[in-house]
Amino acid sequence: MAAINEVTDLTNEGDIAVLTLNSPPVNALSANVREGIHKGIKAAIDDASVKAIVLICDGRTFIAGADITEFGGKPKGPSLFEAQAMIEDAPKPVVAAIHGTALGGGLEVALTCHYRVAVPSAKCGLPEVNLGLLPGAGGTQRLPRIVGPEKALEMVTTGQHVGAKKCHEMGLVDDMAAEGNLRADAIAFAQKVVAEGRPLKKVRDSNEKVEAARGKPEIFDNVRKAIARKTRGFLAPEYNIQCIEAAVNLPFDEGIKVEQKLFLELVTGSQSAAQRHVFFAERQVWKIPGIEKDTPLIPIKKVGVIGAGTMGGGISMNFLNAGIPVTIVERDQAPLDKGLGIIRKNYENTAAKGRITKDDVETRMGLLSGSTDMNALADCDLVIEAVFENMDVKQDIFKQLDKICKKGAILATNTSALNIDEIASVTSRPEAVIGLHFFSPANVMRLLEVVRADKTSNEVIATSMDIAKKIGKIAALVGVCPGFVGNRILAQRQREANKLIMEGAMPWDVDRVLFDFGLPMGPFAMSDLAGLDLGWRQETSNPDGVLRDRLVELNRRGQKTGAGFYDYDENRKATPSKVVEDIIIEFSEKTQHKRRDVSDQEILERCLYPMINEGFKILEEGKAIRASDIDIVWINGYGFPVYQGGPMFYGQLVGFDKVLAKMQEFEKAHGPDFKPAALLERAVAEGKSLAQLGY
Repeated sequence: MAAINEVTDLTNEGDIAVLTLNSPPVNALSANVREGIHKGIKAAIDDASVKAIVLICDGRTFIAGADITEFGGKPKGPSLFEAQAMIEDAPKPVVAAIHGTALGGGLEVALTCHYRVAVPSAKCGLPEVNLGLLPGAGGTQRLPRIVGPEKALEMVTTGQHVGAKKCHEMGLVDDMAAEGNLRADAIAFAQKVVAEGRPLKKVRDSNEKVEAARGKPEIFDNVRKAIARKTRGFLAPEYNIQCIEAAVNLPFDEGIKVEQKLFLELVTGSQSAAQRHVFFAERQVWKIPGIEKDTPLIPIKKVGVIGAGTMGGGISMNFLNAGIPVTIVERDQAPLDKGLGIIRKNYENTAAKGRITKDDVETRMGLLSGSTDMNALADCDLVIEAVFENMDVKQDIFKQLDKICKKGAILATNTSALNIDEIASVTSRPEAVIGLHFFSPANVMRLLEVVRADKTSNEVIATSMDIAKKIGKIAALVGVCPGFVGNRILAQRQREANKLIMEGAMPWDVDRVLFDFGLPMGPFAMSDLAGLDLGWRQETSNPDGVLRDRLVELNRRGQKTGAGFYDYDENRKATPSKVVEDIIIEFSEKTQHKRRDVSDQEILERCLYPMINEGFKILEEGKAIRASDIDIVWINGYGFPVYQGGPMFYGQLVGFDKVLAKMQEFEKAHGPDFKPAALLERAVAEGKSLAQLGY
């Protein structure tokens, strides 16, 4: 065995050279790996005894993609293009032996090999779109030539991983190897290629499939229409489509030029920077300072949920989906039966769509039990309270749980805003109490705010983060404060949105600006969807002084009544309401607001900059561990556009100096709601990013 460099070895098996890469954890295309490929292939070419070459990887995977930590850095060693050219132009057959995953640059390397062999468990894909990028090493030009433009379009716009058997069917993989016998089977395949005198198949020269699609623009139009809603605001999907169009309509070398131009635009642009930020933030969020990896976890074999309403039912489904038994407790049998029935109906609807089987429905329902007796929770390892937001009610429940639940059980509350320290104070075991703030609908929304109270133990925190992962959530650890992280920041936006419509904007103006920014809907459309009567009470209603109360008492309760801030037709399509416009003008006059023209830019700044400022306050108070955690909360819980990176990353894109200047301007014009956070002032004064300040 000859060492090419520290991550690459070259050995000869008879007349077959085997070039082995071993660069843990995923054989990413670092400078060392690229050098190893370039020098290793050349050495095998120069060896007269070698008739063919097998490129294989040690460890758990083939080349899993580019080394994104090198993005923006000074290039070292051979480029990926140089390594690919060495493979593609080799006068001897090169066979890629694929296990694990061949993703991104890894698949692009495999596509420059003359043949590809894979084990059944392997997967191939070009997931660059998920990082706001496109395959920049010929992937968009070679892939459609081997699998056809339609399949290539699907792969590059979704980033999906395709199983080896399917890859074999579509021609991406030439032969299947036995599981666990990849090296020997790949060598045997290479020997067969040599013995049969098979040609050096260059994917770049295979034009039959792209030429067949030439003059058929509907192929691309249909894809654009199909993904339009899901990819609204994202540049990368459209750029990927344009590259496949270039593969169909242009010679290979010209298509490569299009790919390179569009890749450069993306890799240097803000969207990809934001998406890469989110990629790393989603991995960082699980790392909790002060809680070691070996912190003992509490086994969660059975879960109790108090409350069979919308939240309680949704929370329960998360655990049932993960195979964990759940007992739901309600005060009365009727709401209990209703809640259990809704869970079943939800599962049956999912089965009707083909996402789960009928057997899955029965398996999950078989793990569910209901009771009107709190004592049914005595053997639960984790109990989650999901009743309405009332401190007295929650404290009463936790007093009962303290007496009923076994020693070591975790006592969790789903409160979205109440003080968890106060809830914990009524128990004899405050170390066992934690907030698990699920977002509605709880069985769908990805985010879970794990709220650490003052006395919550490390074991309870570690277990809560672990169980969040097991039920498919992304969890952010936050501290106790009004609204925690997500709703505390949301309150800033809601306040300004409501002030803006008194000053001159209309609800549809505010909603349009925020929708165009990338949010799924604006605050007023969201209120209509949730129902304006959510939390409303007749006995405290003030229709002459509170806009929402006026609308509710006019039965404008949102989409469900066909009218809220907007008017709705039978299909729930919204149109601006003249009734609401007149009421808003009336309220403006009552509150002595002189209405004025409010620009889109002011709407954006007034709604977003206070959110960023509040994020700074949260960080300086220690209620979030990292700025990126705040971004994760807002992306996964509130639909902040991924391509904007979350409110804190967006603030950095804008420039914290500009955010501060606007906050100071707004403070002078509109009062102390806009007082800048001390940490924001410090960041600007020192010219540092939040990461440089330790956040």
